[in-house]
Amino acid sequence: MANASATSPVVNALVASRTRWGILAMLFIATTINYADRATISIAGPAIAKDLGLSPVEMGYIFSAFAWSYVLAQIPGGWLLDRFGSKITYCCSIFLWSTFTLLQGFVGFVTGGAAFILLIALRLLVGAAEAPAFPGNSRITSAWFPTHERGLAASIFNSAQYFSTVAFAPLMGWIVHDFGWQAIFFVMGALGIVLAFIWLKTIYSPKEHPSINKAELEYIEQGGALVDLDRTQNKGQACAVNTFACIKEMLSSRMLLGVYIGQYCINSLTYFFLTWFPIYLVQERGMSILQAGFVASLPAIAGFLGGVSGGWLSDRLTKKGYSLTFARKLPIVIGMLMSTTMIACNYVETDMLVIAIMSLAYFGKGVGALGWAVVADTSPKEAGGLSGGLFNTFGNTAGIVTPIVIGYIVQSTGSFEGALAYVGAHAAVAIISYLFVVGEIKRITLTKSIRDPLAQ
Repeated sequence: MANASATSPVVNALVASRTRWGILAMLFIATTINYADRATISIAGPAIAKDLGLSPVEMGYIFSAFAWSYVLAQIPGGWLLDRFGSKITYCCSIFLWSTFTLLQGFVGFVTGGAAFILLIALRLLVGAAEAPAFPGNSRITSAWFPTHERGLAASIFNSAQYFSTVAFAPLMGWIVHDFGWQAIFFVMGALGIVLAFIWLKTIYSPKEHPSINKAELEYIEQGGALVDLDRTQNKGQACAVNTFACIKEMLSSRMLLGVYIGQYCINSLTYFFLTWFPIYLVQERGMSILQAGFVASLPAIAGFLGGVSGGWLSDRLTKKGYSLTFARKLPIVIGMLMSTTMIACNYVETDMLVIAIMSLAYFGKGVGALGWAVVADTSPKEAGGLSGGLFNTFGNTAGIVTPIVIGYIVQSTGSFEGALAYVGAHAAVAIISYLFVVGEIKRITLTKSIRDPLAQ
């Protein structure tokens, strides 16, 4: 009887529908557009700096403006996900961030300090609007994917950040080159607005999706998927979690604090590639904006392959019987070791070798970017959105710090050597955090008083 019970999910999987992979495809598309909208400012950056006469420090503040509001809105965004569900909250997020992206194109009609202030204000609005996206991704994969598929699922939607560069960096470079930097915002904003309406027609919770069959529902539920995650919100009931007590309990967990530190460090690499990397190619390596747009896609291809590989390896280790802790940590450590190689770019002259090293570093960053899988593994069942928001708050603080610090380093030294050392060192700190701080990876269980405020 025990053997029959243990193998029933596998049997069901042979006849089950595969609706969950369609949901994941939609998450991948939404995240691709999400990161493309973030990257518009870096691709257009050299042209904007030239037209508006902005210094490296001023550009650093513009680059970081997105992250200021993005970080501050993470916990409110997570609360909205838990309160109103993933479908509606995420749809509103897509529509708003796309609208604010489109409006950035009109900054070209303003000059001087007014243009600088308006650009920062719109980047702040884009950041706030995008806040629910990644907690929403984690929440949806928690509902749709069993534990032994969750690492791959999380790595696939997370790898969209690299695919976004592959797909859109050359296109955006061409748009800026031929039509001006304003056009890039008009095109990407309009694309996102269309996506918001497609989202409404394709995203459902597992028990409400018209295409899922009983076998798939049983398969994912028996495998640990939280299939009822959005049922309460869809019935209009309030989320019965004491928000501040929940946050306090999560912050008291050494495991989660270690994960937060690791994500901050990993995101430092992400924000370097999202913001300063194209400018590094133009200023330090003498490439044109058009060349930089195409060249920037090469490390991104490596990052995408690394992201999928890391998730596949993690799930493979889980299926082989290794502990969840080992299966998640091993790819992270290996990936971050590869990412430290970016410092070697300071000691080579050949552009092709620089791109090869950066590609290896970005491949490693992709392999190690399993933070969202860890969030799906560890979040309290009653507060998946809130947990993801807290995780993303810590992680994206790097988006505030990294662009500004690099701006000061570049302006004070006249080169990117110190910047590459600064970013590469973060990969080493991520390794230390996961090896010596995180400990065992397991799901947090909230106390009764936190799960039900009325119990107090």
